[in-house]
Amino acid sequence: MSDLPIEFTELVDLTSLGISPQSLDFRSTTFESDHYVTIRETTDGNNSVAIVDLTKNNEITRKNMGGDSAIMHPSQNVICVRANGTIVQIFNLETKTKLKSFTLDEPVIFWKWLDEETLGFVTGRSIMISQVFDGNVNGKPTNLTMRHANLNNTQIINFVANKKRDWFAVVGILQENGRIGGKIQLYSKNRNISQAIDGHVAIFSEIVLEGNGSTPVQVFVTGNRNATSGAGELRMIEIDHDQSVPVQYQKNTSDIFFPPDATNDFPIDVEVSEKYGIVYLLTKYGFIHLYGLSTGTNLFVNRITAESVFTATSYDNKNGIACINKKGQVLSVEIATSQIVPYILNKLSNVSLALTVATRGGLPGADDLLSKQFESLLAQNDYANAAKVAASSQSLRNQNTINRLKNVQAAPGAISPILLYFSTLLDKGKLNKEETIELARPVLQQDRKQLFEKWLKEDKLECSEQLGDIVKPLDTTLALACYLRANVHAKVISSLADLQQFDKILPYCEKAKYQPNFIVLISTIISSSPDRASEFAQSLLQNSEVAAQLDIEKIADLFFSQNHIQQGTSLLLDALKGDTPDQGHLQTRVLEVNLLHAPQVADAILGNNIFSHYDKPTIASLAEKAGLFQRALENYTDITDIKRCITHTNALPIDWLVGYFGKLNVEQSLTCLKALMDDNLKANIQIVVQVATKFTDLIGSATLIKLFEEYNATEGLYYYLASLVNLTEDPDVVFKYIEAASKMSQFNEVERIVRDNNVYNPERVKNFLKDANLENQLPFIIVCDRHDFVHEMILHLYKTSNMKYIETYVQQVNPSKTPQVVGALLDMDCDEKFIQDLLQSVLGQVPVSELTTEVEKRNRLKLLLPFLEKTLESGTQDQGVYNALAKIYIDSNNSPETFLKENDNYDTLDVGRYCEKRDPYLAYIAYEKGSNDDDLIRITNENSMYKYQARYLLKRSDPQLWNKVLDGENIHRRQLIDSVISVGIPELTDPEPVSLTVQAFMNSGLKLELIELLEKIILEPSPFNDNVALQGLLMLSAIKYEPTKVSTYIEKLDKYDADEIAQLCIEHSLNEEAFEIYDKHEMFSKALQVLIENIMSLDRAATYADKINTPEIWSQLGTAQLDGLRIQESIDSYIKAQDPSNYENVIDIAEQAEKFEELIPYLLMARETRKESKIDGSLILAYAHLDQIHEIENLISGSTVANLDIVGDKLLEAKNYKAANICFAAVSNYSKLASTLVYLGDYQTAVDTARKASNIKVWKLVNDACIDKKEFRLAQICGLNLIVHAEELDALVNKYESNGYFEELISLFEAGLGLERAHMGMFTELAILYSKYDTSKTYEHLKLFWSRLNIPKVIRAVETAHLWNELVFLYAHYDEWDNAALTMIEKSSADFDHGYFKEVIVKVANLEIYFKAINFYVKEHPTLLVDLLAALTPRLDIPRTVKLFTSSDNLPLIKPFLINVLQRNNSVVNQAYHELMIEEEDYKALQDAVDSYDKFDQLGLAARLEKHDLVFFRKIAAMLYRRNKKWGKALTILKDDKLWKDAIETAAISQDTKVVEELISYFVETDNNESFVALLYAAYNLINFDYVLEVSWLNKLDDYTRPYEISIKKEQNDKINKLSEKMKDGNGVNNDNDRDGEPLMLMNSAMNMQQTGY
Repeated sequence: MSDLPIEFTELVDLTSLGISPQSLDFRSTTFESDHYVTIRETTDGNNSVAIVDLTKNNEITRKNMGGDSAIMHPSQNVICVRANGTIVQIFNLETKTKLKSFTLDEPVIFWKWLDEETLGFVTGRSIMISQVFDGNVNGKPTNLTMRHANLNNTQIINFVANKKRDWFAVVGILQENGRIGGKIQLYSKNRNISQAIDGHVAIFSEIVLEGNGSTPVQVFVTGNRNATSGAGELRMIEIDHDQSVPVQYQKNTSDIFFPPDATNDFPIDVEVSEKYGIVYLLTKYGFIHLYGLSTGTNLFVNRITAESVFTATSYDNKNGIACINKKGQVLSVEIATSQIVPYILNKLSNVSLALTVATRGGLPGADDLLSKQFESLLAQNDYANAAKVAASSQSLRNQNTINRLKNVQAAPGAISPILLYFSTLLDKGKLNKEETIELARPVLQQDRKQLFEKWLKEDKLECSEQLGDIVKPLDTTLALACYLRANVHAKVISSLADLQQFDKILPYCEKAKYQPNFIVLISTIISSSPDRASEFAQSLLQNSEVAAQLDIEKIADLFFSQNHIQQGTSLLLDALKGDTPDQGHLQTRVLEVNLLHAPQVADAILGNNIFSHYDKPTIASLAEKAGLFQRALENYTDITDIKRCITHTNALPIDWLVGYFGKLNVEQSLTCLKALMDDNLKANIQIVVQVATKFTDLIGSATLIKLFEEYNATEGLYYYLASLVNLTEDPDVVFKYIEAASKMSQFNEVERIVRDNNVYNPERVKNFLKDANLENQLPFIIVCDRHDFVHEMILHLYKTSNMKYIETYVQQVNPSKTPQVVGALLDMDCDEKFIQDLLQSVLGQVPVSELTTEVEKRNRLKLLLPFLEKTLESGTQDQGVYNALAKIYIDSNNSPETFLKENDNYDTLDVGRYCEKRDPYLAYIAYEKGSNDDDLIRITNENSMYKYQARYLLKRSDPQLWNKVLDGENIHRRQLIDSVISVGIPELTDPEPVSLTVQAFMNSGLKLELIELLEKIILEPSPFNDNVALQGLLMLSAIKYEPTKVSTYIEKLDKYDADEIAQLCIEHSLNEEAFEIYDKHEMFSKALQVLIENIMSLDRAATYADKINTPEIWSQLGTAQLDGLRIQESIDSYIKAQDPSNYENVIDIAEQAEKFEELIPYLLMARETRKESKIDGSLILAYAHLDQIHEIENLISGSTVANLDIVGDKLLEAKNYKAANICFAAVSNYSKLASTLVYLGDYQTAVDTARKASNIKVWKLVNDACIDKKEFRLAQICGLNLIVHAEELDALVNKYESNGYFEELISLFEAGLGLERAHMGMFTELAILYSKYDTSKTYEHLKLFWSRLNIPKVIRAVETAHLWNELVFLYAHYDEWDNAALTMIEKSSADFDHGYFKEVIVKVANLEIYFKAINFYVKEHPTLLVDLLAALTPRLDIPRTVKLFTSSDNLPLIKPFLINVLQRNNSVVNQAYHELMIEEEDYKALQDAVDSYDKFDQLGLAARLEKHDLVFFRKIAAMLYRRNKKWGKALTILKDDKLWKDAIETAAISQDTKVVEELISYFVETDNNESFVALLYAAYNLINFDYVLEVSWLNKLDDYTRPYEISIKKEQNDKINKLSEKMKDGNGVNNDNDRDGEPLMLMNSAMNMQQTGY
């Protein structure tokens, strides 16, 4: 076991969990407690957070996160996420709830959990805290105070608070004097004061001081390393001292040790174990420091990691410290409780401190001291202090101490020692089991339960089962609390049952994972409360795991056996909810019990269909006996049982009974129905009917009808069928119903069915009713009427003289069938008077058309004349009446033409066809009236009635009809056209039919006929001569079909749309005709347009314009001339028109043609009426091209709206710099003005103007021009304005370098360094320029400005320039230690800096460089090699290094190094050192090494040494053989070298009798009697006495062995005496006192031996 006072553990390697090393830094990794590590990772641009739970076997959880920081709660699964520095959201990951969401006014720089509820924030200006669990989701943090100025420019690394949250400390670090300095802002909330302190770490703690009872004092602990001196200091001071506390904490200050090579190390975290009073301080480089909190004494210092640490937190309930290093190792350190006190005693020799630590933390190691102190105080009767000492020692806190203190009598008036003992223990902490029991008995006996309960709540007592048993008789609730704390599960459950807190039993069992005997427990509860027992049992069933272990049947028997039927039933009902087959016996049991004791409960259970797997026959039998016939029927399956029960209809609900039949098959249902009808037909017929009705589909209507008929139950059949008849599709069912209703004299029902039902067989029903000859013949009449048996019906009624029912049928049933009735009566030669009277009785109700048809078939049409005339008189509008009258008038020639023309109610088609063969003209009249086009066209064509057809067509004016008759396939078309032109058109006065006719001709493609028609209409005298549309149509037709006639029509006609006709002429290439039309109608503009665009004669257009001479015409002509690029003529025309509207086109075209001189008059004219930028701008351009600069100046000095910037750009582009200069100067456009001045060669003015422009592009242009002209002074002015823009540097440098102006370029950048806007790029470029062109200045520049350089870029430059010192410098300041070291090695120079190389080499990441460095030093600086190895030792692969020197035979070079690392006890090092010592023949150093370090090939070394020339080396070989129990080889060497003392020791150490006896024989044989005697005593316990006597006698050595013999005899005699005494006492032999095997204790000191042979 290690004697170190700490326990050091690697908790986890984060990289082994898949955490990227790039995420292991202070910004990305947070470590709020030893519960969670939170790492923010970025993969492919996506942020996520990995949460490592150290308490769950390093379980890792990853979540997507859009924020920039995340921290976990110290103990709960609560995450805080921060985005954009200001947005904060806090989530409980277990409950999936949001705890906080708010946005701060300024970004958060640092945040940290101050305790379990409070989150602290530090911003650029403020310090804030937030109560996370206050329930206010949107509540923002509370502002504590403003940041102190001492935290400016620091990186905040910690934020702590005391327990009361009235003291706070914020810690920041910063670069100071080449070291990392620390600053602390200490803030008192109560005083609202901040104090600035130097320090790197801080923490608030509490400590209980001797004399203050249990009241702690607050201590503020800080650690600091002075940035100037490098000294470290730990300070501990009390804050807010309570005046009521007598003892004040004394301020302590301790040094913090930093190794000389750790110049940049500093404290990174401090934690305090209040339990043990230990302060842990951890540094950046991994050094752990332990201090005593009470005294500030430094206890221990060691390094726990070679990698730097970047974050740390408390560990193991704040009793240790945990940290994370850059390799991702999570390491923990806490005191070794079994070693810390011995360490303080033995290593530090500080007894008082050891006692303080032991007593404060109850740690072992000082038990002997405390025991002696306790005994001493007891002996002095100082019982108070003795009790305090006993209370401070774990070893003394036992029953023996309690008994001793109990037996001590206190002085009168003094407090009992035992009470002092317990009081001290209660003040210090918690009593153990024995102490608790001893204290509880008197306290409870004195009825001071409140005091006991107070101690219990304060966790001052250690609970046990025995303590609970003591408390329970007095207070069950208090006993329950004891059992709970002692985890005595059986007693806890028993107490809960006693307290009737049954609802807490199961949750407790689940939590404690305890399985009680629930049956015994329930049995106990039943005796006191059956209802609660039932509830408890039911609650057990809610837990599936517990329910699976319960024997429900036994539990139910407990209730039933004690006659708790209701509770047992309730339990079983809850347990049997699953209704599974394996529960069948329990279902049967609960039903049996209730059928015997509570039938109504059983009825309810069965009625709710709760169970389905019970023994149904058994339950049915019990239900029948209990009078529950319904339940019996539900469970009986045998038909005999069912028939027996089903007849108890008085005890069965009718609805249920009817529904019950649905559970039976057909055969069973019929059997039960017969049973009901046999038992009491009259009483049960209603039930039978309901059953039959409901299950007719199942049983079958035919079967049920047969059943009713068997029992002659007509009434039942009637009611059964009544329920079916309206729904059935079976004709037989309907017929049976009609038959049954007829028998029941239900004539109305029969009438309803035959009227409304569509299912029955009409023939069968008709025959049945016909044969039945019912009193009421109406059903028979309805059947015949519905199914078209009218003729048969009339014959039957006429033959049976039922004339009354004929009248009834016609008048009441269906008057519409009167025509058929009349037809039948005429067929029967019925009297006409009856027929006429019959018709008169239904006047207005008879379909006259059908009646006419029926009568007309029989040539008796005149019979209807009276009826028709009477009908006509009644005002009817029935078309049939008129049709019939028309036919009668036509046949009788009674003015038919008048009737047909004047009457509009007859059917023209019907009457027309009737007339076609009699008189075509009458047919024409009818067809014309009815617009029966097809028939009219047909009859007129057939009878050559073309003029009638023409008149009809013009009258109808139907385009489709015209298209039909004008179709080319119509053989009558020519005759019709002639009739239309000669007869139809001259008769018209309405233009509409004419227009439609013309359209029809056009649609039919009758081109020439159309012109002929139009000339007839327009040119000949008619009402339509001036019709605009017709004139236009004639012009249109002529244009399309007869172009030669157009000119004639233009002369004769003037009532047409001139514009439209002219356009048509143009479309048909009749351009001259179009021009004539426009000119005739004074449409001059369009006439000019025709000349320009269609005739395309600008000369004729100019002549025509001159003729008309209007501005509009000149303007139109000017546009056309412009389009024709007749620029001069166009401008002249525009000027004549005084029209500047088209100035844009005029300007553009004139400028393109460079007609500037011609353009100027137009522009001057345009300026008179328009103020347009383009006009003025164009005028300036024109002047410029004509070099009229004076005119430009006059124009600009006057009023102008020209866009001079645009004009200037155009002039600049045209290289007209003077004019451009005037324009840019006029608008103060310095940027372009400067460019213009450059082109004009005025560089000084250009620079001045560029300064006014302040534009990068301008500066660049001017700069380039100045460089080209070698105006370096002006170029530098421009350059200084360019180099402040990083993006311009490359181009600027290239410009200078390409021209070879290196000195000027360097001068430019040197001048620029002093600029306020100097940036990294400038310093970088200057460094590169120095490396290229002035290397002497490079190093100085780098030293001054390395922090403002782009180091990678400069590295490339200096490497190219072979500036090795500068390269090393840059690598070092860029933390590229590997490259720095390699450069120093590979590019070594005469001024090699060994000290600086050591600083560099220890920081490299690739340890292979170590070996390159070693080889380098071996070759170049061998004298400094050992110093280098000393620096490399912490991370050096020592075995490899040693092998390297061994193989190269250079071990002597590193002898000091080997001595330094021997303590590591490495086999390679040990063997190399041995080789070196053998080579140097330094046997003393070799002996020390062999004795101190055991890791080497001992036998191999011994074999090598045993042949060495020097005896000292052979002695070492013997010792090695002895160490490896090679006794023979060891003794051989020792005997050869006569090393008798070592030989005797070797034999004695071997504990081998044979080895000893062989050496004795050797000594006797060589007469070495002194050594022989010495061996007898040295190996006394290994030598047989008889062997010694034998050797002595044989070799006459009695004088030498006599003392040995005397000793043996003395010992034997002493043993015999002791045995005799014991036998006398009767005690027997005590083997424990046997001393056989022990060496003979003859002397008090080592035996002096003669050193022979040495």
